[in-house]
Amino acid sequence: MSELLHSFHIPVMGTAFTIESPFKVARYGISSVISLVDDTLIEKMRRFYCRVMGRECTPIRKQDHDSRADRITAYLNLMDEAVKEQFEKLKASAFEMGSEITKYFELLPETSPLKQLYKAMQSLKDSVEKRRIQDELRERIKPGAIDVNIMTKVDRHTFDGNGEPLPSEFSDALAALRGYARSRVESSIVFSAGFNGRLYGYAEQFDDFHADENGNIKKKIVIKVNDYRSALTQGKFFAKKGLWVSEFRLESGLNCGGHAFAHGGALMGPSLEEFRNRKDELIATLFEIYNRALRQKKKRTFDRPHALRITAQGGIGTAGEQSFLLRHYRLDATGWGTPFLLVPEATTVDPTTLKRLCEAGREDLFLSDVSPLGVPFNNLRTSLSEEAKRARIRTGKPGSPCTKGYLKSNTEFSETPICVASRAYQERKIEQILAGGSDPESARAAIEAVTSKSCLCTDLGGTAILTHGLAESGDGPCVPAICPGPGLAYFTRAVSLREMVDHIYGRADIVENRTRPNLFISELEMYIDYFDNELRRSLPHPNEQTAKYLREFETNLLEGIAYYQELIPRWSDGPPEYRARMKRELGLCRERLLEVASHFHDMPPLDPDAGLAIGGETAL
Repeated sequence: MSELLHSFHIPVMGTAFTIESPFKVARYGISSVISLVDDTLIEKMRRFYCRVMGRECTPIRKQDHDSRADRITAYLNLMDEAVKEQFEKLKASAFEMGSEITKYFELLPETSPLKQLYKAMQSLKDSVEKRRIQDELRERIKPGAIDVNIMTKVDRHTFDGNGEPLPSEFSDALAALRGYARSRVESSIVFSAGFNGRLYGYAEQFDDFHADENGNIKKKIVIKVNDYRSALTQGKFFAKKGLWVSEFRLESGLNCGGHAFAHGGALMGPSLEEFRNRKDELIATLFEIYNRALRQKKKRTFDRPHALRITAQGGIGTAGEQSFLLRHYRLDATGWGTPFLLVPEATTVDPTTLKRLCEAGREDLFLSDVSPLGVPFNNLRTSLSEEAKRARIRTGKPGSPCTKGYLKSNTEFSETPICVASRAYQERKIEQILAGGSDPESARAAIEAVTSKSCLCTDLGGTAILTHGLAESGDGPCVPAICPGPGLAYFTRAVSLREMVDHIYGRADIVENRTRPNLFISELEMYIDYFDNELRRSLPHPNEQTAKYLREFETNLLEGIAYYQELIPRWSDGPPEYRARMKRELGLCRERLLEVASHFHDMPPLDPDAGLAIGGETAL
């Protein structure tokens, strides 16, 4: 594996917030991840950058054959070309104050061998040896990766101009995978939001996902997981196809941005501990299956496993947390998402939304029901999207125009799927509720649940549209949504790329609120809130399946608390008072959990016929 330059990456955020991050940070050796959900936005961004770069641009129309895949391929190729040009200019720049190559090395962590060689070069007077080291430094640096993300559950079937269904390979996720596979980039594809066998199996068709005779993989597979079991299951699936998973990216279920998945109360710390203790076992198990599959396919086998990285992300906010995670859990890197929303040099956030992010307090950041997917979604209460939704409701016109349709899934009122955030769905659903004869209070609650949904397809891309003036006729109103994690409340101003990287590596501290809880404590608090809400929704009579789910959730949280009680004395990245505060806050969490759980234990006998909506899905 090549020398690791940075110990962090910028994860995918929404559809727009990292859509151009490689253009901004890749030349400095920083890897970032772009979303492949919204090909309409991707095409707009390609046209924009063609103008910026002075390139001829032939539009790829929506109605063109395989347009979704072609748009993704064209954008990635343009980005790859731009990053290479930027990087060559950076390499050729002089080692002097304010130059691009100086910025590259100043951003590196102090522990980097390259950073140490750079500092040694700086201490030399002009000489043959100094110029020799400068040449070596130029040759050893590399740009950050242009990684991509596919949310596996966003895999809508598509139709031709006559309304006839297209073959399965034209579904949204498969077309996105094909677009990436055909591009020139050498990077990683991140699969998030769970297992999709059809999508995973499709990857086998593309040579770039397979190791060459030297064991090199041009396009690496990364799976976002929240526990060891999920990694083992999904890793085995790929191994049986003769495909190697190069990284498992463990993410907090709730203490992250975007969609949130509670995963039965599986906490980040205990999950990381299992990866730490069983990484060698994981690699050995997958390697055996992988080589066996290669033999069966009459392909070359390998003497040793390819590199497999374990990384983590979700709620990391201080240099102490960064260093502890890397050292204690032996991670290869971490992901820093939400804090980078306040770095215009790295992400794309329009001025109005950026200002509101800086002003946001803890009460403005909440786990909402706005997603049409029926999955909890981290949200900003003061976003333009939320304001526009509330205004539509006040004027009696709830719902949004559905111009993109990536989240269409409901067939309650139509043969072809429509989106539950659309005006077409919400108007019909409200009519149905009002005609159902429910009492006013029940009807009002049901209507509020319907109108809570937002058009994430359009609104999550709005910030790029506003920032670059990309609106076109027929696009509809541009009211950006944004999906930060709750840790944003402790970052209160926009900062430069240098300031944020210095913060990550402990050279500066931009967290101004000293009451910020440890990332594990913050996640635990969110899980207890989630557990409390699930209990309340189960009243008065949870069925047997629901009760089992709640018992397992409670058990996982109690076991997680016990694990943290043993972990705190080993948390050496911080003063003694930091550990004391962690211990005190953990005790408060345990007390609250026991109080919440007592209501569950006092519930009446189980009703086998009752149902409960858990995390947006009904348990029957």
